[in-house]
Amino acid sequence: MTDYEDLYKQMLSVEKELKDKINSQQKLFKSLSKNMEKGDLKSWTRDLSSMRTYLKEQETLMEEMQNQVDEFGIRDYVENGSFVEQLLAHCDRLEVDVKGDYPIYEMFPFRVRIDPENLDLYLDRKRVQCFRPLAFVQDVKASRDKLLKATFDPKSFVKELATAYDLMLLKQNQGKLLTSAVGDIYLKSLYTLLTPMRRFRKDYDLQSFAFDLARLYAADLRTCEDGRKFQFGPSRNINKAIRILDQDGREQYLATIRFFGTTAPTVPLPELS
Repeated sequence: MTDYEDLYKQMLSVEKELKDKINSQQKLFKSLSKNMEKGDLKSWTRDLSSMRTYLKEQETLMEEMQNQVDEFGIRDYVENGSFVEQLLAHCDRLEVDVKGDYPIYEMFPFRVRIDPENLDLYLDRKRVQCFRPLAFVQDVKASRDKLLKATFDPKSFVKELATAYDLMLLKQNQGKLLTSAVGDIYLKSLYTLLTPMRRFRKDYDLQSFAFDLARLYAADLRTCEDGRKFQFGPSRNINKAIRILDQDGREQYLATIRFFGTTAPTVPLPELS
């Protein structure tokens, strides 16, 4: 089976040899310039001849490198399944959660898409030129860990969810404020309400929303600012649920949320159309 790591190891050996040739040539160039400055044309001619030799050797090494890459065959590597197989193996080894089927995968909280026709790889909406599986998975893990370390205020986030929840209840009740109103509302519906315009969803996509839900789920918080408690709920329709990972790395499917335990907001909110 084709393995990018084999190509990488082969290339490292040739790269080292090429680097040594380039370093030697740089030293010769300094000597060449110095000999021209002091008028030692005999040594200058000798250095120039040595530089030509190094150039030929470098060209030979570069041709060898190109032949190795051509022989590896990046398109066949992607299309025959070796790339995906090794990608998933590295995810397992580096404990990067992955779910999905070729060519689209979720590496929580990121979405990965493989474009075999154009030999492109997408991490969310960003095109990434990286077909070394190990390097790609390492980058995904580093990005995930960076997000986990980012500041997150669960109280502010749940307050925004509660506001969207109350607005959705108003919409369902045709603009009438019912102090006893309570019920399960789909999280995806709240996401749409929180990001009403396409440009908002571009900056804060569903995967980002899922990641915030995961951090809220892991937080020791079950009451919002107005005293209401909240709880998540499942759905029989998996398409309506949002997949997250809990604090132990186990997948959970959150579909709905409800706020309860006290009265709804007493200040009327504008009627939704």
